[in-house]
Amino acid sequence: MASQLQRKKALVARDTRVSGSMIENALVSGLLAAGVHVSLVGVVPTPVLAYATMRLKADVGFMLTASHNPPQYNGIKIFDGNSLSYTDKRQSIVEKIIAQKSFVMADWREIGVVSTVNVNQFYFEMVRKAMDLREKWRVVVDPGCGATFDVGPAVLKSVGCLVTTLNAQPDGFFPARSSEPTSESLKGLAQVVNEVGADVGIAFDGDGDRVAFVDDEGGFVDFDRLLAAYAAYSLKRAGGGIVVTNVEASMCVETMVKKYDGKVIRTKVGDVYISEAIKRYDAVFGGEPCGAWVHPQFHYCPDGPFSAVLVLEALEREGKSLREFVAEVPEYVTLRKNLACSNKLKSKLVASIENNARFAFPEYTDFTTVDGVRLALKNGWLLIRASGTEPLIRVTVEGESLKAANDIMGRGTALVKKQFEELKK
Repeated sequence: MASQLQRKKALVARDTRVSGSMIENALVSGLLAAGVHVSLVGVVPTPVLAYATMRLKADVGFMLTASHNPPQYNGIKIFDGNSLSYTDKRQSIVEKIIAQKSFVMADWREIGVVSTVNVNQFYFEMVRKAMDLREKWRVVVDPGCGATFDVGPAVLKSVGCLVTTLNAQPDGFFPARSSEPTSESLKGLAQVVNEVGADVGIAFDGDGDRVAFVDDEGGFVDFDRLLAAYAAYSLKRAGGGIVVTNVEASMCVETMVKKYDGKVIRTKVGDVYISEAIKRYDAVFGGEPCGAWVHPQFHYCPDGPFSAVLVLEALEREGKSLREFVAEVPEYVTLRKNLACSNKLKSKLVASIENNARFAFPEYTDFTTVDGVRLALKNGWLLIRASGTEPLIRVTVEGESLKAANDIMGRGTALVKKQFEELKK
């Protein structure tokens, strides 16, 4: 990558996974050999690395993480000097250079130099300048032994919260809970929130680009409804504008955004597409219904700890509890089904469905093929897309009622099966 893109200054960070140091050593060796100067950041959340890459005017930032995935996995996220994650196109360029071994090594006199840098200070400074909470929120924070083990609690303390920590020891085996914060994995957090009488429980995924919430009664806060509530709040503060989310997000986002004359743009599933669209359309806010939220006024990486603080600020400004904040958002019924399909046929099947979906659902009000086939209907929506990792076709529907959702799912799966049989002939 250094050979092709002329990168000369890089930041390298990692999460708590046990393979992180090993991969870091290999990556840094390669960068140095290509003449890149490397600043080692250590264990920090992904948004801290992305923000620091922009703040320190580095050419590129590498985050060694597998995000919310199990501990045996690991990978590399790459960010440019604007805190934007590398797009598919830019990643393909790097992968091609590696595959073809067309990289160029530096002369021994121009080998890169390694240094270390503490970037947390810049991140804390950004958060403190952004807001000043008035209330002493009683918060239980669960980093899940991941990269937010110190930054997550520290950021909330820095804005005046009274913090109780849970699972805040760094451990790449994630022994306390899954690295993905879900209603099931956060039962321990919910229990502690109840026991200590906290106002809210906050949890992060393995690398800190996702956040999840538990309310003061220990109830897991629905991702879609909180996304919609915060999107509406953002538009209210901005006086309108654009919100970006993905094709799988609930239609409650549109319902809430319309209240403030806003517009919703939907992208492929994946935060890189969210960030890219936010920048392209100058959006006010964007996020996915997994707790990955992007605040473009500050940087373009999904940011769990900062999102947590911003939600508390929103509750203060609105004078509401977390439950009251979300209660304004309508709750719809979502159903999901996976249908087996070989990897060889997946793309052909989705293309066939694209050609026939409008005839199967003549009452559709909108049709998009951003990521699979998505039809908006008067009483819900249907999404049919190929799995990116498994031999499956994923069918997702949402309806205003269970009856509506079941009807859409029945018709959607029938369409998939019909087109599958046609392809086999």
